[in-house]
Amino acid sequence: MMDDVGAHAGAVYLLSPEDAVLEMAVMAGLPRAFAAPWERVALTSPVPVADAVRERRLVWVGGEEDMARRYPRIAVVLPYPFAVAALPVARADTVYGAVFVTWPGSHSPEPSDAEHAALLAACDRLALRLERAAKAGRPVHPEADFLGPSAMAGTTGAAEAAQMAARIPDGLCALDVDGRVTYANPAAAELLGRPARELLGGKPWNTLPWLNDPVYEDRYRGAMISQHPVSFTALRPPQDWLTFRLYPSRSGLSVLISPARGTGRDKPAAEAGRHRAGLVAITHLLTLASALTEAVSVTDVIDLVADEVMPAVGSRTLVVLVPEAGRLRVLGHRGYPDPSLAEHYDGIPLSAPRPSAQALATGVPSFFETREKLEAIYPARVATPDGMAAWAFLPLIASGRPVGTCILGYTEPHRFADEERAVLTSLGGLVAQALERARLYDAKNRLAHGLQSALLPHSLPRLPGLEVAARYLPGTQGMDIGGDFYDLIRTAPDGEQTPVAAAPSPGDGRGRAAPTRPQAGPAPAGPARRATGVQAAAVIGDVQGHNVTAAGLMGQVRTAVRAYTAVGQQPGTVMASTNLLLIGLDVDLLASCAYLHLDLPRHRALLARAGHPQPLLRAPDGTVHVLDLPGGPLLGVDPTAVYPTSAVPMSPGSVLVLYTDGLIEAPGVDLDAALAQVADRLERNGDRPLEELADHLIEGKAAGPRDRGDDTALLLLRPNR
Repeated sequence: MMDDVGAHAGAVYLLSPEDAVLEMAVMAGLPRAFAAPWERVALTSPVPVADAVRERRLVWVGGEEDMARRYPRIAVVLPYPFAVAALPVARADTVYGAVFVTWPGSHSPEPSDAEHAALLAACDRLALRLERAAKAGRPVHPEADFLGPSAMAGTTGAAEAAQMAARIPDGLCALDVDGRVTYANPAAAELLGRPARELLGGKPWNTLPWLNDPVYEDRYRGAMISQHPVSFTALRPPQDWLTFRLYPSRSGLSVLISPARGTGRDKPAAEAGRHRAGLVAITHLLTLASALTEAVSVTDVIDLVADEVMPAVGSRTLVVLVPEAGRLRVLGHRGYPDPSLAEHYDGIPLSAPRPSAQALATGVPSFFETREKLEAIYPARVATPDGMAAWAFLPLIASGRPVGTCILGYTEPHRFADEERAVLTSLGGLVAQALERARLYDAKNRLAHGLQSALLPHSLPRLPGLEVAARYLPGTQGMDIGGDFYDLIRTAPDGEQTPVAAAPSPGDGRGRAAPTRPQAGPAPAGPARRATGVQAAAVIGDVQGHNVTAAGLMGQVRTAVRAYTAVGQQPGTVMASTNLLLIGLDVDLLASCAYLHLDLPRHRALLARAGHPQPLLRAPDGTVHVLDLPGGPLLGVDPTAVYPTSAVPMSPGSVLVLYTDGLIEAPGVDLDAALAQVADRLERNGDRPLEELADHLIEGKAAGPRDRGDDTALLLLRPNR
């Protein structure tokens, strides 16, 4: 496959059906350590191979900018110019795995038709072989990685080439794909201060203490991935600066070493001989840290640790515990076939001689590679309550204080190498910080939702001769609260208004529409009884912002509108009075609003607008009109503003649609086109019961909760026939 398309590296993943995880089976052209954070990839992970399997298509990433925009987690770890294609390996409805291949950054932004066809054909051939193996009952196992031939292997006249290199005064080294020295001329040995025999077979950053810095290993990695020449300068103690020029190919690198000129440096970039974390460990932490930055709530943290951390470290189970009232409580868990197994950790006293409690009390992680090692320290009856065979107990320490314990379980005995222990220990700190932020966010969110729920009314009144339906969807950017509101108020024709509890609760907290029905059930179908003099007022509005301030101001505006309605003010006057109130509050927030008096006996509505979107009216014959009515400016702008009142016909069977701009606004969407789409839905579904119609009008917003940048409120009114 790589030869057919001119790629320089690639890998094959096999799908583990029981875990919904892609596991790397073989890699070619690059050391596997380069892809260490993605050795095991959950199908839900935002990486190209997982996307290719989920969407059953070729995923193409054309370069650095494209990678940073679409896959920022990968771009943080691999900030090099290269292109990548990922494809599923599948036949019919069976997915066997995935493949990715990479090209240098000089590749064109898009794959050619020939490359596309060659990639698809190669994946089809591989899928056919895997299908035959499955039918024959032959298991498919990971294979040894193919790193290409050594830099000097198979070279014609190798002896003559070595003699020529020996005569060159500059240092020459050859590195294989894995970074091991396969050749060094005498000048290189002299400049590096080591005999050639000590250099051969080792990696320079391991053999030479003064090159033992992730910065230098990163240059080699960047050259191999980008297939572009790379250079850097390093200090050979005590004062000799050397310039290294790396020239990569698919078979390895050629390195030119020469004394640096005019560096102007007198201090080493790093202390010679000092131990540093390996680059593989650093890339692991960068990947996991990038993932955890996306977590907002506690549930997000648990999900991200389960989806990203567990596959990366190879654990099968996860439990997150937090201290509460002197005991450990299970905050979340994943991977247990029987959820009750995780509950064995719940309620353990903080002072108990248990590894979960001891890790939290001491702040020291514990690693048990086998059941026997765990039971050698803790009694067997309490040491292994979850049936695993190896464990990592990680204390979660944030801001110098313990916030919980993270337990990773393995189904087989597991050896924790020093580097893996360092990664897991650092991971505990990252999870702790994310968890502390998430718990604070959840606490603020509960407070905010409690405030909004208290300010919004909880039901719509039942009014004779009128069918009503409403929906509210919070925006998903911010705290899932905002300033959108609506209300329905019973009034009397002689000016004696009686406010009635109105509007729905603000949703279920998960971004779904909250259906709202009259307290005594929907209005009866068929001709309504004519209640002489029964009238109503309806209002819908949008206070600027998506935070506690916006929600609080929304409550004040709604209360003001009710008060002005109660004293018998007309729509235009209600808007003007509310405008003056908002200006007087001096809160630097604006609001849009549409307010109407619904006169059911006369089949009309008197409406005033303050910078609010135009309502929609569906006539009894099914035609839909955008009510292009005059209005005034937003509330809170001009103390002298005037809000004209317009009459709207409301014949029995017609439907008046009041909404906030969240219903039609979305990034990259034309407002007129979005409004036309809503009008089309209204025209096609307008004869349905209003509850069903409300669902149809808002279904696009409810189906894509992660795309809602704004709140959405909807109020439908229909006089009975």
